[in-house]
This record gives sequence, structure tokens and C-alpha cells, in this order.
Amino acid sequence: MPKPKRKRTFHFGRLLLVVALFLLVIAGGLAAYGYVSLQPAGNGNKEVEFEVADGESFPSVLANLEKQGIIKNANVASLYAKLTHHNTHYAGVFLLNDNMSTEQVLAYLANPENIMDQSIRFTIPEGQWAKEIAANLSKQLPFTEKQILKLWNDEAYIKTLAKSYPFLDPAALSNPDLKVKLEGYLFPETYFIERDATLDEVTRMFLDQFKAVYDQYKTQFAQSGMDVEDIVTLASVIQFESGSTQDMKEISGVFHNRLDQNMKLESSVTVCYALYDQFDSPEDCETQYDIDSPYNTYQIEGLPAGPILNPGKDAIVAALEPNKNDYLFFVADIYNVKTNPGQVYYSSNYEDHQKLMEELHLVIE
Repeated sequence: MPKPKRKRTFHFGRLLLVVALFLLVIAGGLAAYGYVSLQPAGNGNKEVEFEVADGESFPSVLANLEKQGIIKNANVASLYAKLTHHNTHYAGVFLLNDNMSTEQVLAYLANPENIMDQSIRFTIPEGQWAKEIAANLSKQLPFTEKQILKLWNDEAYIKTLAKSYPFLDPAALSNPDLKVKLEGYLFPETYFIERDATLDEVTRMFLDQFKAVYDQYKTQFAQSGMDVEDIVTLASVIQFESGSTQDMKEISGVFHNRLDQNMKLESSVTVCYALYDQFDSPEDCETQYDIDSPYNTYQIEGLPAGPILNPGKDAIVAALEPNKNDYLFFVADIYNVKTNPGQVYYSSNYEDHQKLMEELHLVIE
């Protein structure tokens, strides 16, 4: 007699377990995906000035964050923001980097104290060359060094500027020997420049500061017997030669004496500028007196072709108001041979000057 067949029973509990496990795997996968998506998008090498427009929607902000590589996934970020109530944001410019997690980014945008100032702080030190100013400016504003220098050499632009700035002489600045036509007029100062400022606006900021000094000493400029370009050129040499403001007027007196006696200025700092792109160290200026250049005052009579840097107020005043002396030479104790490091010594004749040079170990064989 055949055995009776067993009835197959349906284990509902086992099915629920399988489904639960399946859902758990899915949930775990989603959780892992979400966790990874919320981690930093990079290693911190990328920095972005991220702008949130006034009235911009939160989904738009997240989409732009993903587009600019600050967060990995806008959709995951949106879900996270809803779950954690991190959906507050402010309009403005924020400095973000790709090493911030999504949580950190959202928290950063939710704090109005993190909004960047809409202006940059930009300092021109006394004695800086125009090409150095252009290079530094290009690092903070959306202009290339080439664009900046091109504008500062544009004769048509300079003619336009001259209508507002009477100290600019388009005829003098049309000199083809000038390396940068606005060299000398980019006044050393600390400026606060709006990030969306045009290059013309930035340039006029520099010239406005020069104009303030020019207006203050307008009478002295008029009585100097020299045109503005020559005064600024002389001031630039004084600035470069002087280790301190205390020496400027005395050094100015030396240069005025040499000019009055039709002597060459023979200033080594003009050789530095004559070398320009080939200038590597101060020693070059002391050893390459023979360089053929309209800036080399060992080779030419009178002043160099134009300013060799951008002088500050003290140097300009020194050029206008030199000390009255009978000196024709000066030398600084750059190797600190004597008891007063860096002190400048003056001489009325070449013999005394040569003795000082030897004493201070400044004679180059």
C-alpha cells in the first residue's frame, strides 16, 4: 500500500524573513551610498568662491554646488537637508573647498557670518614695479597680468586718463623706451577693491591716491623747474637707493647736485631696471654697468627714460625738497662693516668716496 503524500506547507514567516533581509540589504546599500555621497568631493586642493544669488532656490544652490565640485550629489544632499533641517541658506559669496563634507557645506551656507566681504584688500608696497603689481592683482581679480599691462601701456587710454589727472602728460608717456607707461603713478597704498570692479576703476583708484599727493604739493611741483615725469623718475631712483626715509632728502641733494653739474647719475639701481626681466639679484646691478639701455645712468646723461618703480610720498617729497649739501657721492654700509649697520656715508669728491668704498668692502674686482 503506497505511503500517503505529505502536504506541503507554506512558511509565511520564512518569506517575511527573506523579504526583510532583502530590504535590509537594499537599505544598507542605500545607506552606504548616501554616506559616501555626503563625504567630501575632494582632498582640499580646490577652493571656490561660491555665490548664492539673492532669492536663489535651495535646489538651485545644491545643483550649483555639485556642478562646481563642492558636493558629490545634489539629490542626496537635498534628502539629507530635509531629514536634518539643514535647508537654510543666505545670499552672498562664500569661500568653500572640496574637502568639506555636505554637512559642513550646508552648515557653512547657513551662517551669514561666513559671507565674504565683497571687496578685496590689496596693498602696493613702496618701491614695487608695475609688472609686480599687475602680477599680484591678477591673482585676486579676474584680469591677467598681460591684460593689465596692456591697458597701462595703451596711449589712447592714457590720453583719456589725462583729462582727469593733469599730472599725466600723454606726450611724455608716449616715449617708446618706457617699459610700462604708468610706472611711477601706481601709488603705494592699501586699497579695498570691489570684486566686480573694472580694470579702469582699479587703475583710477591708484591714480586718485597719487593725485592726492600731487594736489598737496602742487606748488612745489610748479616751482621745481622739472616736469612731473622727471620728478617722479627722480623720486623712483631715490626710493630704490634709500634704506630709510631719513636718507631720502640727503640722497636727493646728491642727485640734484650731479644733475646741476651735468654729471651722470651713475645709480646702480637704474641698472636693475635696465636689466628688467634679466634682473635676478642686486649683484647684477653692481656688475653690469655696461648694459645698453636708456635706463642705465652709467651710460646716459641725466635721468633714466622714466620711473624705475612706484615711489611713495616720502620719496616724491624728497625729490621736490632736497637737502642743500655739496655731496656728489654716497654709499651705504650694506655689509655692516661699521658700528651703524646700513648707514649711508656721503662724499664731496671721488677720492673720499673711493676710500669709503674700500673701507666698506664694496670695491668689486
